[in-house]
Amino acid sequence: MSDKLKQDISIGDNLRFLRKRAKLSQEDVSAKLDLMGLSTSREIISQMELGRYSIRISVLLALKQIYNVAAFDEFFKDLELK
Repeated sequence: MSDKLKQDISIGDNLRFLRKRAKLSQEDVSAKLDLMGLSTSREIISQMELGRYSIRISVLLALKQIYNVAAFDEFFKDLELK
């Protein structure tokens, strides 16, 4: 049995939308996260947006600030259980 948690619903499309709305590249986001002490490569940002990488809560909190998101609801907009 694996100790890793797997995400059951991806917020990747919303992450990509919010990043583009903020007019940031994946490299920009990676650099901003680095400055916040959350070393995250551009490749990991890409994997998060593709739904292939589970996002740490600390990174989600930082992305809320980087993307200038008012409420966490924006990360979960239009998601449905399947």
